[in-house]
Amino acid sequence: MGAMALWRSTMVVSAMTMLSRIMGLVRDVVLLNVFGAGKEFDIFVVAFRIPNFFRRLFAEGAFSQAFIPVLTEYKTSRAHAEVQILISRVFGCLLMVMSTLTLVAMIIAPAIVYIYAPGFHGDAEKFDQAVEMFRLTIPYLMFMSLTAFASSILNSYGSFTTPAFSPVLLNIAMIAGAWWLTPYMAEPIMALGWSVVAAGVLQLALQIPELWRKNLLIPPKIDFKHEGVERILKLMLPALFGVSVTQINLLLNTIWASFMQDGSVSWLYSAERMTELPLGLIGVAIGTVILPSLSARHAEHDQVKFRAMLDWAARVIILVGIPASIALFMLSTPIIQALFQRGQFTLQDTEMTALALQCMSAGVISFMLIKVFAPGFYAQQDTKTPVRVGLMSVAANAILNVVFLGFFKLIDWHAEHMALALASSGSALVNAGLLYYYLHKRHIFRFGGHWKKLMLQYGVANVTMIVALWYGLSWYNGEVSEWLRVAEVTGLCVLGVVAYLVGLLATGFRPRHLKH
Repeated sequence: MGAMALWRSTMVVSAMTMLSRIMGLVRDVVLLNVFGAGKEFDIFVVAFRIPNFFRRLFAEGAFSQAFIPVLTEYKTSRAHAEVQILISRVFGCLLMVMSTLTLVAMIIAPAIVYIYAPGFHGDAEKFDQAVEMFRLTIPYLMFMSLTAFASSILNSYGSFTTPAFSPVLLNIAMIAGAWWLTPYMAEPIMALGWSVVAAGVLQLALQIPELWRKNLLIPPKIDFKHEGVERILKLMLPALFGVSVTQINLLLNTIWASFMQDGSVSWLYSAERMTELPLGLIGVAIGTVILPSLSARHAEHDQVKFRAMLDWAARVIILVGIPASIALFMLSTPIIQALFQRGQFTLQDTEMTALALQCMSAGVISFMLIKVFAPGFYAQQDTKTPVRVGLMSVAANAILNVVFLGFFKLIDWHAEHMALALASSGSALVNAGLLYYYLHKRHIFRFGGHWKKLMLQYGVANVTMIVALWYGLSWYNGEVSEWLRVAEVTGLCVLGVVAYLVGLLATGFRPRHLKH
């Protein structure tokens, strides 16, 4: 994929992701307005996070990272008939595994909920409702695994629009459920569970027409002995852990938060959703686009273009990631106020969520860099290195959780959930740092001499933005009406972007410097 094709694909995925994230914000505004950040919403967050975790573990995470390099190699060096056979065998094996896993999960639902939210067990009603919600939402795992399978095929063939758009359907379905289905449910929160299942069906159905047009909609056949399936499984097993470290850490945080005061899970969830905006817009978009291209360069043994592609991706990530981290920290309270403070979402919820967002914002740039550095290994069919790094990252998260929670207990601080957010940021820094260390050590990628000038330009631009936001915040008034708050925050965001761009241009930075 050439430079212009990379940019076009990145912009397509970024635009679709932006649409999805905007709809996701609307969804969260609606959900928190309808249900608030209390007991009911805590139940949904925990119950939905479990299948969502396994979705990223099996589907978007390990499966995609193992499947795309193998499929790309087949597409590059073998006949189309062999590619179709590979797709058929992988389809059959995936369908069987995910169907079995879904059925088993529904049977042992109480044990799974107890493991991931042990703090709920002290409240029988809360625990039982979480189990019921989990059983309702777990089929989403199977549908999304098949959706990820279809999306991986389309991405490998240079088609990114349909896969990138499909997450929008989840947001639309949940908004519809909250607004229109809730009044008809004995337990209103269960409307969200039915919405999730409907979204899974819709997201899978969306991929089918394009697969049919490309002659890639192949009937499934189970064959675990197929050479390609065996290679994918060999790559996937370690990748199950390596690519999903962030989700594992978030689940561990959910376990800790389930023991804290009502609302803690929701506050962390709301803050996490805000950090996903820049992460999804650029980090996930670039990671999605470069993996097939890196895999192709590796298959062609072109290490020069391989390194150049990683360098280009890192330049774009740091250009966007650092100012995004700073802006989320500085504007945390205004953003949460403008988006969520209405209906059942109180001023206290705003304050607690803003504290969590400030702590999580420190890890945004690390989370984004992981999306670039990890594909550098997966494209070379190396899943062992990210696993080693992932183990160290999870260990760091556990240690930091204990350290920060101990510190907050010592000073008798009322917002213990902040400790979990800080630990997430710290473990992400460990993850990104170690991935870069191994890339550098193995001469796969390193920041060259041209980065000195780039970092100076980025630094000046970020300082310019900080000064502008600091001045703008002195005019911010959170006591005004809802729509005026939204207008004020929009103005602050525009001010920050303009200041950042002026700072970049003043240092001589030009768009051509981002050419691949």
